[in-house]
This record gives sequence, C-alpha cells and structure tokens, in this order.
Amino acid sequence: MRTLFQLCCLLLVSGRASAAGNQTVDGSRYIIIGDGSSNEFEFPENTNGVIVVSSLYRSPSPEAGGKETVTVRSLDPEVLSILNVTDGGHAGPTKSYVISIRSGFPGQAQLEIRLLLDPDRDSEVLIEERTDYSIIVAPGRDDTATRVVRSGGLAHFSENPVLFALLPLIFVNKCAFGCKVEVEVLKALLRSPLPLLLGVLAQFLVMPLYAYCVARLAVLPKALALGLVITCSAPGGGGGYLYSLLLGGDVTLAISMTLVSTVVAAGAMPLSSALYGRLLGVHAALHVPFVKILLTLLFIAIPISLGMMVKLRLPALTRVLLGLIRPFSFVLIVGGIFMAYQMGASILADVRPQIVAVGATVPLLGLAVGAVLAKLAGLAPPQRKTVSIEVGVQNSLLALAVMQLSFRRVEADFASQAPFIVALSSTSEMLLMVLAFYTRRWLCGSHAPASNT
Repeated sequence: MRTLFQLCCLLLVSGRASAAGNQTVDGSRYIIIGDGSSNEFEFPENTNGVIVVSSLYRSPSPEAGGKETVTVRSLDPEVLSILNVTDGGHAGPTKSYVISIRSGFPGQAQLEIRLLLDPDRDSEVLIEERTDYSIIVAPGRDDTATRVVRSGGLAHFSENPVLFALLPLIFVNKCAFGCKVEVEVLKALLRSPLPLLLGVLAQFLVMPLYAYCVARLAVLPKALALGLVITCSAPGGGGGYLYSLLLGGDVTLAISMTLVSTVVAAGAMPLSSALYGRLLGVHAALHVPFVKILLTLLFIAIPISLGMMVKLRLPALTRVLLGLIRPFSFVLIVGGIFMAYQMGASILADVRPQIVAVGATVPLLGLAVGAVLAKLAGLAPPQRKTVSIEVGVQNSLLALAVMQLSFRRVEADFASQAPFIVALSSTSEMLLMVLAFYTRRWLCGSHAPASNT
C-alpha cells in the first residue's frame, strides 16, 4: 500500500508538467521529476517502488527518423538500485518514463538521468544529462526486540553459555600472564617507550590507511569498507601476548602494548572512523563503545596485576600458574573459535569473496609493518617479534561493537563481516605460525624459544 501510494503521488505530481513544442518548464530543461520544484525525494529503506521521469523534448518527426529514450543510473547502488525503465506513454507534449527502483541502506543516492536520441540506431545523440536529482532513503523503524535476540548479535554473544564456562579460565590465564611480567623490563619500557610508540603508530595510522586503500582497490561496498577500516583502527587484542609467549617474544612488552593501545583507542577510533567515514561517504553516526573499552582495560589490568602480586608473594602458586598457561591458552583458543563460529554463522552466510580475500591480508600486513618498524628502530629480536604480533593481532570485538551500535540491523550485520573475517584470518594465520615455529624447533632439536621473559 505504501508503494502504491507513492506511485499515485508521483504520477499526480509529474502529471502537472506540460510544455509546448520544445519549451521546458524553466526554459532550459527537457528532463524533470515531478513538477520540477524539488530535486530531492524521500523513500523508505528496503522497499520497491517507482519514480516518474517526464521528458519535454519533442522528438523529430517520423520522416526525419530518430527515437527518444531515457536512461537512469543510481550513483550509489547500495542505497538505491534501478530495476528497469519503461515507457509510460505521452500526455500531450510530455512523455513519461516509469523507473522501477529498490531502496537499500539508508543514505542519499544521486541519479544520473540521460535523454538520448537514436537517429539511425548506430549512434546515440545526447540531448540532456542531469545529475542534480537524488533520492534520500530514510531509515525505517528499528525492531529493537529482533535486534537483541538475533543470531550473531552482541546480546547473543554476552549470553553465550560457552563464554561463562570460559570466563574462569580467562581470568586464571591472565593471572598466569601476570606472573610472566618482569618488573625490570617494565621499568625499562617506562624509561624508553619506543616499542610502545611504534605499536601506536602502526596500529592507528598505518593499518587504517591500508584498510582504506585496499577497500578502494577491491571496490568494497561502503558499509563493508568502513567495517574494514574500523577493524584496522582497533587496538591490540588479548591474544597478542599469548602468541608472543608461544613464539618467543617479550610478554611484558606485549601486555604493555595491549594496555597502551586500548587506552589510545578511546580517542583514535573516533577520529579514524570520522575521517575515513567522510572519505568513504558513509553518513552513519558512529558510536565508539567507551564502556567496553574501559571494561577491556579492567579485565586485562586487574588479573595481570593480581598475577604480579602472586609472583612476589607466593612462589609455589606462581609455578602452578605458569604451568597452566599453555593448556589453558589452548582451551581458550578452541573455545574462542567455537564462539566466533556461532556468532558469525548467520552474518557470514552470504559473505562476499572480496572481503575474504582482503581480510586475510590484514593480519599479514600488520605483522610485516610491525616487524619492519621494529627492525628499523633497532629493537632486540624478542621485542621485534612482539611489536609485529601486537600490530597484526587486533581486538576485532571492539570493531564488531562499533558496527552493531552504529548501524541498523541489516547494515550492521553486513558491515560486521569485516571484523569477523579479520578475526578468523588472524587466528588461523597465527596458529599456523605457531605450528611452523614448534615444528622447526622439533626438527632442529632446540630446547626452548629465545625470550627475555
């Protein structure tokens, strides 16, 4: 009924247009929508409908030959797609064309309307082209109840029973990592914070720029491109210090880099989102989850601080915790992959091949950028490994939260493909690196990975 009402209104408005001979309404235009008084028209999201284009051009006489045609193209197909253009017939000197459209995500789509004359069917003569008309796709009412319970949503993740089963293991594992922190290394970082600065530079300047460039190169849809940029603007993930431990990096540096990058993310993520959102032409208001960032900080800092205290006061318990790091970490990795699959199954059901290919390059690029910067800075091998890992392993859950809080349901799930693909790629690639590292160790007969922790 809504589409039928709009059709009737548009036909009524366009029926007002009239002209004699080749004279247009404003003396210079042959193509109009409606009565020519407005260049913007509003349309609801995810709806089929029509617009009516009126041509005031008087075609040559049949004896002279020639056929008048109109073509219409949307300059933003994600917001508005053109289904077909049909001849609506003549009403006096005015000829009408009915344009069937399909609205998509909320936003504004500019139209390219061309009036063509085809005198001999071999070459077209452009009579007029207009690009000043646009369709505003307005958001419909968001179904909050559906959003809360839908598969893949944040509420579903927070209520996942697997998460509650893993929480005690996560807490104990972080306490164990606190026992790995070396106070002297921490003091040295405070005196010379170059590795921390390198991590911030790579994570919040190089990685978002790479995401923007590769999204443009792969011609990703706007929402998906922004999702990739925000994912690459996220701080280091909690898995970074696990991989640093397994690959012989500097655990103290890894934990410090994760904490620092999470703090910086509170300011860097909004700036990056605003800048690249404007460059990409995405008009959605982005919401950075400051509460989630704070909770992430606390969830890292509290158990690690507790582990540091255990190391100072209870040597026997320290040995037990250190022995639990690797088995607990393995269980957490498997549980994390299982939860990621559960969360992303519906979102990734119709995933686009471009984002899979692009997302797989993000962790690899981060590893390479971190390694190059660390080597240029003359850092020791364990620190080089850690800087590389921290830049390559990002907190995709924060990016996912931004997507879900900032966009409407369908668009949020579409944009969330980026953090899911990056997270799955990161986990898979890092696990392959760990397997290769220990396989090489076993084949070479070495005993332990070099580490200053």
